[in-house]
Amino acid sequence: MVALALAELVMVLHFGVLLFLLVGGFLAWHRPRLIYPHLAMAAWGVLIVAFPLDCPLTWLENTFRTAAGQPALVDGFIDTYLDGVLYPESAAGTVQLLVALAVVGSWVGYLLKRRAEQTCNSVQFTNRR
Repeated sequence: MVALALAELVMVLHFGVLLFLLVGGFLAWHRPRLIYPHLAMAAWGVLIVAFPLDCPLTWLENTFRTAAGQPALVDGFIDTYLDGVLYPESAAGTVQLLVALAVVGSWVGYLLKRRAEQTCNSVQFTNRR
């Protein structure tokens, strides 16, 4: 019972991590320190798509699932809970591209916002003299 609850908790955490991957760059517009964990998350996302790496959260969920007598996820988290559920499996590449565009767009917006703030701060500093 406890192991199954922990498996479900890890599953929810995994969804949260993926949500942060999608929107973390936009959140950093208002909380600049979030850009660093978002950069790390995006790097991990690229690595896991480009290479056959096992996600530690999927491993942890599988550990709890098997401890609870449930079958492990055969194809991984995204293939189990997203592909064919939230979008057709044939659209996986398109979804990956859209996520990548959202991440890059959030970073461009972050950089433009930081640059505008720095320009504004330097103009205010110059006007004080």
